[in-house]
Amino acid sequence: MNLLVTGCCGHIGSYIADNINKIKKIKKTILVDNIKSNRFCSLFNLKKDNKVKFYLRDVDKKNSLNDFKNIKYVIHCASMTNAEKSFGKEREMYRNNIDCLKNVIEFCKKNNSKLIHISSTSVYGKQAKIVDENCEEKYLKPQSPYADIKLIEEKMLQKNSDYLKYNTFRFGTIAGVSKGIRFHTAVNKFCLNAAINENIYVYKTALNQYRPYLSLSDAFKVFKFCIEKDFFENEIFNALSGNFTVKQILKKIQKYKKNIKIKLVKTEIMNQLSYHVSSKKIENNGLYLNGKIEKDIRETLKLLGNI
Repeated sequence: MNLLVTGCCGHIGSYIADNINKIKKIKKTILVDNIKSNRFCSLFNLKKDNKVKFYLRDVDKKNSLNDFKNIKYVIHCASMTNAEKSFGKEREMYRNNIDCLKNVIEFCKKNNSKLIHISSTSVYGKQAKIVDENCEEKYLKPQSPYADIKLIEEKMLQKNSDYLKYNTFRFGTIAGVSKGIRFHTAVNKFCLNAAINENIYVYKTALNQYRPYLSLSDAFKVFKFCIEKDFFENEIFNALSGNFTVKQILKKIQKYKKNIKIKLVKTEIMNQLSYHVSSKKIENNGLYLNGKIEKDIRETLKLLGNI
């Protein structure tokens, strides 16, 4: 069976490209990216066993995927993802991300392809208690244009649910090493700051606030599960390795980098909003995520160990 991965040079997409041979059902993988991020390194030294072919494409352009045939599954990673920098770039992000998904949906409908769509637990925003996928829309409180767009994307898929098979996964904040690794989310950013002896800025009331995190190894486990089990329910699922406070994340970093510099600030920092997310729904369907964020931290700091 053939797989299409959009946004293959990103943090998640590059991990898929490197590990796709672990999904035995997949015989050939089409990789697509516009490389506007300049992460050409994501394409270096891909294993021959992975049987991948790369195409330079802008997925937000209509008909950009039309020449691909016999695609059974699509993993859609092509989008602008930096929540903090989405402020001031709202129009560009809305247009890009929504057009990308619109074109992917049309491709899947036309080719009878099954879709794995990545959303974000940031759609929950500030919450006072544990939240799950049954959270009413009026209680969803996205705190950035990026998170707001993810809600719009979820609704787009729900409107098309009679015409395609898909799953939406609300991913926790990603941690872990890949060729396309980025450093704008909490764990990776904290690791970079620690490695170069820079201040780690934390909103002063955020130390004991919870947030869901997802190891890259668990993200891949989600994709593998869906494809190998042919699990497509036209539903939304949370995907996280665990809920941790900012203080707990910093303590994990301190195990490997003793003298980190934490600076408490009065201005609220993005990605330090508090919410505690339930993973019971996906577990009830037989998928248990147990990736170790501490291992991701250790491997990220090791990457930066000689600077």
